[in-house]
Amino acid sequence: QVEEDAVSLWNWAVTKHMGALVNDEQRAKLRFVACRLVCLCEGSDPPVGTIQRQILMSMKTGKGWVDIGKANLADGFLEIAMSSIEKLYVKLLKGIDGEADIHVHKADVERNLFKVLSYQAESAVAQRNFQKAMICVQRCKDMLMKLPKETCYLSILCYNFGVETYEWKRYEQSSFWLSQSYGIGKMDMKYSVGKEMQAKVLRLLATAYFEWDCNLYLDKALKAIDLANQENLHPAGFFLKVKILLKSGASDEDINSAVAEFLHHEMSLDFCLNTAKLLLEHGKESVGFYFMKSVTERFASSPDLGKITLLHIEFLLQSKRELLAKQKVEEIIIGHYSGKHLLPETLNRLHIILWERAAKHYEAKSYSEALHWYNYSVSFYTPGQIDQNLAKLQRNMASCYLHLKQVDKAKEAVKEAERCDPNSIFTKFSVYKIAVMENDTDKAVEAVIEMGKLAEKPSQHEDKLRVGENTGTNLLSLAAQIALENEQQILAVKALKYLSETLQDFRQLFAALKCLIRLMLSKVMAENEEKSDEDINSMLSYLTFAQKRIAESFTEEKLTEDMRILEAHWFRKVAWNLAVQFRGWPEKMRDFFLLSFKFSQFCPSDKAVLIAQKTSLLMAAAVDLEMGRQVVASEQTELLTQALQHLQACKEVWKVLKLTGDFAKDPTDTLLLLYEFEARSKLNDPTLHNIVESVWEQPQVEVKTLEIIASLAMEPPARYPTLCKKALKSALNLHRKQTVIDAVKLSKCLHTLINLSLPTGLTDWDACVLQEVWDYFEDALSIVSSTDAYPEMEILWLMTRAWNTGILQYTIGKYKEAEQWCGLGMRFLNHLGSLKKSYE
Repeated sequence: QVEEDAVSLWNWAVTKHMGALVNDEQRAKLRFVACRLVCLCEGSDPPVGTIQRQILMSMKTGKGWVDIGKANLADGFLEIAMSSIEKLYVKLLKGIDGEADIHVHKADVERNLFKVLSYQAESAVAQRNFQKAMICVQRCKDMLMKLPKETCYLSILCYNFGVETYEWKRYEQSSFWLSQSYGIGKMDMKYSVGKEMQAKVLRLLATAYFEWDCNLYLDKALKAIDLANQENLHPAGFFLKVKILLKSGASDEDINSAVAEFLHHEMSLDFCLNTAKLLLEHGKESVGFYFMKSVTERFASSPDLGKITLLHIEFLLQSKRELLAKQKVEEIIIGHYSGKHLLPETLNRLHIILWERAAKHYEAKSYSEALHWYNYSVSFYTPGQIDQNLAKLQRNMASCYLHLKQVDKAKEAVKEAERCDPNSIFTKFSVYKIAVMENDTDKAVEAVIEMGKLAEKPSQHEDKLRVGENTGTNLLSLAAQIALENEQQILAVKALKYLSETLQDFRQLFAALKCLIRLMLSKVMAENEEKSDEDINSMLSYLTFAQKRIAESFTEEKLTEDMRILEAHWFRKVAWNLAVQFRGWPEKMRDFFLLSFKFSQFCPSDKAVLIAQKTSLLMAAAVDLEMGRQVVASEQTELLTQALQHLQACKEVWKVLKLTGDFAKDPTDTLLLLYEFEARSKLNDPTLHNIVESVWEQPQVEVKTLEIIASLAMEPPARYPTLCKKALKSALNLHRKQTVIDAVKLSKCLHTLINLSLPTGLTDWDACVLQEVWDYFEDALSIVSSTDAYPEMEILWLMTRAWNTGILQYTIGKYKEAEQWCGLGMRFLNHLGSLKKSYE
């Protein structure tokens, strides 16, 4: 049952493969399974039919593995086939009567043996086992006397081995197999592969000798190719013979003799051209030019005749016979105008030759000679013709004219280029170059603007000979360079601006931006202040753009970390210096400081960078506060809110910075406190009291800080009299503790406290309040009595306020209190100087 199933599986695989439903590898696997099952079912003495089926299945399975490139899996099955053949042969000799039957079966056995050996040879070659393959083929060769019909098959098999080993560059093995193929092919002419195939084998044999070692195997290579040409005349045979002779350094006479054979046979023009090219490339000019002359005569009526002339021109130029080449070109031009037109493909090739020669002269700075060759190319265009290649040609000629200082001719050439290809960035560049040369700034700027637009949106019909993806970028770079060389900064800035917008390479981009910023900086420094506002905005935009692109470089991973840090440091320092430079523009100064901070975030956070970050943010907050003091309420809110954001970021930086060293004398904590107090007080922030709560508890707080807090607490729109008084009281206490009392500062402090504390109307009198104010007057009197430094006008003010308070008390009938306050005022009278008599 298993055997029947295996046979069914085998047959199914065959039918499905024929219907293309099973591929080669799947079929090999199916055969593998079926064959293995059949082999497992084999008894101790299988009948002839079973053995024959096993031979067939094993052979086919082995061959299937070889065909799909898994030769190592084939060997086992081919060995089974070989073993089964031997069994069958023995069985046939023993068990079959009748001479005819024996001969029939023996012939089948021999055919199967031949096939298995050939398959084993294929497997051995695939596994690069040359010795085994050679033995198998020799056994096959020995059997050809009995199986003459297999001559063709074995010859082609050896040829295939020769091709395979040739491709592996195993020339010794290749030459062996090819020799075998040729030898086998001659064994029986009736079943030979034919002369064409024999010639093909010999040509590859000659090639193998040639590539193996031409000097060592020259005779063998020549003999093989001569035999090939005798077997079957073929252009490839002639060509190879010339190639071998050239490589071996044969004399011109020998080569001439070989080439002469060509002329006696029908060969295509292309083949003749390839031969001529081969001769000329190997320096056989006399033979090559003579051969070309003969070819020209033979193909005089051919429409492809121009190809020969073109080759002639190419090799005249190669051998530095430029004058003769010019004569040939002029002959073609004369023929062109007399109706002997070149085929389009040939004409295109001629244009390329002419342009290449012109380009060589241009590189050598022989501009007149370059023009000569370009003019040859122009000769083939009809007047009024529109062609992109003609536009490029005219631009190239314009470049030559510019070098020769022939501006008018250059302008004519560019005008013609514009007619042919008006939307080409190359044409606009040519216009730009002429405008720069003529100092026509307006036209040059216009050309740069056009170039910038074209660089952003490359034309679908752009020049076929464009130099690459970055054409627009390269041309804008050149435009900027030309402008700088001609000291035209406006042009350079314009070109660099467009360049920075189109560049994708980060290194080039940052180089362009640096150059742009330097140019703008020198321009701004040379201007009057009222003229530079627009340029400052430009620099802000360039730095903002640089910051954005550095940020993008992280995600795109197109810049190394070291390069990114270097660039960030450069832009950070520039932004900082610009902030310092533009103190007269507070808003711009703030923006530059913020940009400096943003760039610093791309740098390692060392101490210097952290200090720069802290200072940038503090300065930005200070500017927002300053501007907030001078604007209307709606704008003030936005500025104060921004200031708080900068202060919050600064606090974070300051925390980290304080971990790096001793900052005991650094005023940052005080500044952060004062700036935040001002912003929150003017924003009427409910958290304001929490912020200053810690101030009253600080033992080291400075008098000046308290005085500023007091001032800010009452600076509109803020109004926090309680906070102001609290700050002033703390300041007063500190003043009293000083070794040397500063009477002026103390007088101001008392002045403000009395002003805040004294009632404003008759109904507001309160004994507690009056007592508090009385204490301030007593303090003042005590200080006035102990020093001559108390300002006289402040003494006068204290006297007047005390007297007036007494008078107010008198008017409401509080005579005792009135006497006390008026008496207090009179006590200050004694301390007045020059004003005393006026008030006595």
